[in-house]
Amino acid sequence: MSQHLKDLQKCIILIDGSNFFFKLKDLKLHNLLAFNFSTFSQFLTGSRRIIDICYYVGRVKQDGTKHADKLLANQQKLLNALKKQHIRYSLGFLLKSDGAFHEKGVDVQMATDMLVAAYENKCDRIILVSSDTDLAPAIKKARQKGKIVEYVGFSHMPSVAMVRFCSESHVLSKEDLLPFTKK
Repeated sequence: MSQHLKDLQKCIILIDGSNFFFKLKDLKLHNLLAFNFSTFSQFLTGSRRIIDICYYVGRVKQDGTKHADKLLANQQKLLNALKKQHIRYSLGFLLKSDGAFHEKGVDVQMATDMLVAAYENKCDRIILVSSDTDLAPAIKKARQKGKIVEYVGFSHMPSVAMVRFCSESHVLSKEDLLPFTKK
């Protein structure tokens, strides 16, 4: 692709927040409040135009416990930090089962946004920062609509299936991510 066409390419970036957090945590980079999502997004797109960036996460609900109160306070700080960086966020919900929280609705929101972008021709490239293979049907449809779907994964735990499903892939190392963390 010529540089001129690449510059004109419109991109959306969809970040699976929980997936992203746990991958960063594995790399000992888990302070999301110190992460510069704006600069990270520019790194992912290069000279392409960013149309939208969305961070997807389950909404923490208060259940009367100190743990939930702490999680909610931390999530509010994260959402405020995202807002300051002009990153849109979309909230699913957390379901507590057997004492553990499970995220619900986030995959559906990501898949819906991917399909809307593809079918309404809002972009040329969809960059997925997620290793969730539940997105495979939406990826397939977006690709059938002529969209480039790029998987962004992590070198310590890449998803071979996502590499196979997507048009392109970009696997990041800890060293790639360090410039986006505040010291």
